[in-house]
Amino acid sequence: MHEIGHDEQVNDIPFQDDILLNVRGLKKYFPILGGVFRRPIGWIKAVDDVDFFIRKGETLGLVGESGCGKTTTGKCVLHLEEPTDGKIVFNRNGDWTPVSKRTISGLRREMQVIFQDPYSSLSPRMKVADIVGEPLEAQGLRNKRERYERVEALLAAVGLGHHHMSRYPHEFSGGQRQRIGIARALALNPSLIICDEPVSALDVSIQAQVLNLLEDLQEKFGLTYLFIAHDLSVVQHVSDRVAVMYLGKIVEMADVGLLFEEPKHPYTEALFSAIPVPDPDFQYEQVVLEGDVPSPANPPDGCHFHPRCRHKQDICSREEPVLESLDGTGHFVACHLRDELKLTGIPMGNGR
Repeated sequence: MHEIGHDEQVNDIPFQDDILLNVRGLKKYFPILGGVFRRPIGWIKAVDDVDFFIRKGETLGLVGESGCGKTTTGKCVLHLEEPTDGKIVFNRNGDWTPVSKRTISGLRREMQVIFQDPYSSLSPRMKVADIVGEPLEAQGLRNKRERYERVEALLAAVGLGHHHMSRYPHEFSGGQRQRIGIARALALNPSLIICDEPVSALDVSIQAQVLNLLEDLQEKFGLTYLFIAHDLSVVQHVSDRVAVMYLGKIVEMADVGLLFEEPKHPYTEALFSAIPVPDPDFQYEQVVLEGDVPSPANPPDGCHFHPRCRHKQDICSREEPVLESLDGTGHFVACHLRDELKLTGIPMGNGR
């Protein structure tokens, strides 16, 4: 395995056998149209030069405020949104950022998605057997008996029975609907599943059941997850590593224990300070961010976070920091003051 050196950037890491997904310089800009002819007069930089990697069998949590670009990043990896620029290397199969409709079908067998809302992600006019079996039919499994048996096995894997196959989505609870969505994502034996806030629309008690199910399925089928969420307590529970995103950029990435206990970016510290910790003896300073998140159509110069940062210095408004390794441990930080700041985290035994 490649040893990460001090000040090494994410895009310097070579393509290794244990890395399933390697994203480098990913950008997604949406045009702002104006005038009589509706021509572009500006760009919304939803994802702006993002680098990250996911090793086989691990879960990378992607967190940040609403509108920071988390979901758009996942959609670009799946090509539900076409990237503006960058490189996406999956399972060492080369750059598949520019792909044709002919080749994307085969590549998508290896990548699937679990959507946030189990109410709107399932067709109300289709029975469960057809919803879960549709990917199989689309990928060439025409034999109805084989498809039925495969669907039955998939439903059993997520805790549902064969008697559920003839029912419609409106006959299920929210947690059951999400289980159906998970079964559909598993249909083609993918290597990577992008979980786009899969429990945020569920009750807390049901969230725990679905999270435990995802962990069991990961162990059983050797799955790799990109887990997109804004609930840091959930991310802390399910993730091996965590990437923190702000205004279209990843500002910090590290193993979950290291990130939560020793954050090195002021934005990460601010996110952690909003988590209630059920320990009366644990004392920490509440960090309240000033102002609003800048517009992605007109991001500030230098560090995007500097207008809201209480530690900012002159260099922060002039030069954009690079996401690079802090100490050779795989802790990547994009902050000019990363070697100077002593920030407060959350002990891994708390906050769950």
